[in-house]
Amino acid sequence: MELELPNGPVKREMVVHEAAVRGGGGGGHGGDMRMRMDVTVRINADMFHCPICFRPFKPPVFQCEGGHLACGSCVVELPWQQCGKCEHGGDFHACPLLDTFVSSASVQCDHHGCGRYVTYHEAGQHRSACPHAPCSCALPGCGFLGPPPALLLHLNALHSVPVHDVPYSKALLLQVQASPEPRHLLRGEEDGRAFLLVTGAHGPGAAVTVSVVCIRAAASPSPRYSVKLWANGPPPPANRKMDTIWADFEATSSTSPGTVALEELTSFLTVPPRYLHGAGASKELPLHVRIDKITS
Repeated sequence: MELELPNGPVKREMVVHEAAVRGGGGGGHGGDMRMRMDVTVRINADMFHCPICFRPFKPPVFQCEGGHLACGSCVVELPWQQCGKCEHGGDFHACPLLDTFVSSASVQCDHHGCGRYVTYHEAGQHRSACPHAPCSCALPGCGFLGPPPALLLHLNALHSVPVHDVPYSKALLLQVQASPEPRHLLRGEEDGRAFLLVTGAHGPGAAVTVSVVCIRAAASPSPRYSVKLWANGPPPPANRKMDTIWADFEATSSTSPGTVALEELTSFLTVPPRYLHGAGASKELPLHVRIDKITS
């Protein structure tokens, strides 16, 4: 149940511990019942940060004889591990009570649609990997922010970026324009995951670079996605095999896919101009795309 108190709501939870009676001479069981309470209070965030490095406290937390606090990383760096705020120095000692305090303090993720409570000193790590982390529009000058599914709808509806449904582990053939900064959205049929196909031309008559970015938090856990891109060359002379260029890589994840520079990606496909079809500004690249979900 929840009680409303002046300092915030209190959630009471019954915890029952049962212990079987051992030994002979009678059967039965004894019980131990305790009430656990979660209290919502307001505390200055500075209380949870090391005054030396300003990072969130996490166990072990140390306290000197004068009452000053420091995190474990800072204590080992201090000369003779002495407090610099005390007039004559002071030894630091581990404080199990503070360890319990900082380990039990939790905050709610502020990403829309998440609502998960995480330990305070783990909040930054959670936000960087949260599947609900907002993603920014891929086009310059647009300030839209939203979760990946909303961004996909935004790009398609407002910016007319085409969306192609991609069955995992099967090849999809796309006709990609060789004009500067063409964009295509790919949506996984199985889980609705959004990907952005980005291309860049190095100039008229030059090679075209192609890659795929997964639209989500960069530190997102599994599943990961592998991408295979390939293109076929022009028809070969008699008795020769057709030339094919291909790239096989793991998709980079980003909440700002529009700011990802192709030259900064670790993997991409570079296509020679003779692989393009058509003439002038209407040149197109017949590109094969296959995305596989990596679950292990």
